Amino acid sequence: MSDQASFALRSRNPDVLTCIANLSNDEVFTPPEFANRMLDTLAEAWAANHGGANIWADKTVKFLDPCAKSGVFLREITSRLTKGLEQEIPELGQRVNHILTKQVFGIGITQITSLLARRSVYCSKHATGKHSIAKSFTSDDGNIWFERTKHTWKDGRCRYCGAPKEIFDRKDKLETHAYAFLHTDNIKTRLAEIFGGNMQFDVIIGNPPYQMTGGAGGSSDSSIYHLFVEQAMKLDPRFLTMVIPSRWLAGGRGMDEFRRTMLTGKHISHFVDYTKMSTAFPGVDFEGGVGYFLWDGNHQGDCEYKLMLGDEEQPAVVRKLDEFDIFVRDMRAVTILKKVQRLGEPSMSDLVSGDTPFGLATNYSEHEEKPFRGSVALYLTDRGRRKVCHTTRSNLRKNLHLIDSWKVFLPEAYGDRGAVPAVVLGPPIVAPPDSVCTQTYLVAGPFASKKAAASVQSYTTTRFFRFLVSLRKITQHALRSTYSWVPQQTWNRNWTDADLYSKYGLTKKEQAHIESQVKEMNLDDSDDE
Repeated sequence: MSDQASFALRSRNPDVLTCIANLSNDEVFTPPEFANRMLDTLAEAWAANHGGANIWADKTVKFLDPCAKSGVFLREITSRLTKGLEQEIPELGQRVNHILTKQVFGIGITQITSLLARRSVYCSKHATGKHSIAKSFTSDDGNIWFERTKHTWKDGRCRYCGAPKEIFDRKDKLETHAYAFLHTDNIKTRLAEIFGGNMQFDVIIGNPPYQMTGGAGGSSDSSIYHLFVEQAMKLDPRFLTMVIPSRWLAGGRGMDEFRRTMLTGKHISHFVDYTKMSTAFPGVDFEGGVGYFLWDGNHQGDCEYKLMLGDEEQPAVVRKLDEFDIFVRDMRAVTILKKVQRLGEPSMSDLVSGDTPFGLATNYSEHEEKPFRGSVALYLTDRGRRKVCHTTRSNLRKNLHLIDSWKVFLPEAYGDRGAVPAVVLGPPIVAPPDSVCTQTYLVAGPFASKKAAASVQSYTTTRFFRFLVSLRKITQHALRSTYSWVPQQTWNRNWTDADLYSKYGLTKKEQAHIESQVKEMNLDDSDDE
């Protein structure tokens, strides 16, 4: 028994959990190093709240990972408890058995990940298996539970997670991706059914699935990571810490209420934020970055915030999370933003259209290569290349007043993948009367002349403009709200960064910061990402 436990819990090189491939960009395995950073943050906060006590030396503390994949959190918690409880429970086998049966609990997100998690924690895919280092379980699941769960359909979608029925109403042998932690009306009752008895968890920790594939496609799929956070809060833990995409800080479909709760609740005592996903999770790449927070049920105040800006680690600072309606990630940007806002100028968002400005989707295909009688020019992208085709006015359903005016087309999406400095936006296009665009662009306008439209174009290419956009643009998408903090100018001249720096009284240091974050724009670069 001692040999088995020793083998399971000692450090190994290489660690298989650092090498394992991810299920997808939405179900990301957590590297052990990252998991241990989260556990270090937790331990420091626990000590601060408990008179310096060591959480790993407390045999009564219960931990739950409600979205176990590789089992890395439970494994590393078990390893720490095994060392911390050595004085309290000297015999190794007894100590390990107590930890695994009384302190660490998990819910697998799929059949295969539940087996993997048990293998990581128990050294056996079955808790009652021959090689299991836990000897008191009577079920194969042990405390890492999984059971195939079905969605509950209402109007074509699951009423718990929003999964589309046409995709996830599957045969019995296929994974439903109906995560048990979410699919219940009373999570406390459900956990009592799963684990037996009245389960009160002191710490909830995990890295939940990020979105439910099958929404509108790609980044428009419905996010579900916030549902795991909200459900965990209903369990009233002492601490809650999770890895989630950072896009909730400034954007995300359906994130407004979640963001408001998180930013204004004042329970987040620590937040570590990576603008570049691959810095935290090597080999994983999506826009907006990722971070982990520590929610403390007893905390009511500001947050210790640490930013990894690209590959550059910024010093930890104490921040007010609710200073603005979204969270500005870089503290150095806040002073610049406040200088700009002092003048109280109208916002560029008042001049920018909503999504799909003329009602033509990105994949709109009713167009011709050459102009025809009564046609209008149609600006679109085809396999990543910008093109101008032609369509009929009868197919246009929105913003008809913009068709016959000068305007500027602003690319709706541009991805930098956390690069610093960033381009932020694709090159804008001055568009003449008798022109429209697909969903690829938003429209700024209308303008009375080509000169006014060119003035707007010059403004949008400045680093100053794109820096202010970047404060609200946390994913590849730049919708109307992204332009809320960009002030309007007079449209009778070409604008330069020097002009704008002078107008808003930005110091040399502030100018240098903007230029360190935003690249110069080349208008000849006409391809969108």
